[in-house]
Amino acid sequence: MSPVRRGLGQPIHNRIGVLRVERGMTRAGLARAVEVNPQTIGALERGDQYPSLDLALRICEVFGLPVEAVFSRSPFEPLSTQVYR
Repeated sequence: MSPVRRGLGQPIHNRIGVLRVERGMTRAGLARAVEVNPQTIGALERGDQYPSLDLALRICEVFGLPVEAVFSRSPFEPLSTQVYR
């Protein structure tokens, strides 16, 4: 994966960890499904790395979700907040 310039004012937030655990997947399992190293999945989940467009689309395909359900420019609200409003 090529290095990506990280914009301080426009971070990319994601729900990869939540979706992965919800589906009972390990980091290694998701990594195999999208053909990257498990360390890459960990870095994406922590926000240390941003995915390429290709990798983002592959991740969304594994989860069966649109890009905007997995990635966002603004932080995601906790799902419990959405459920208990």
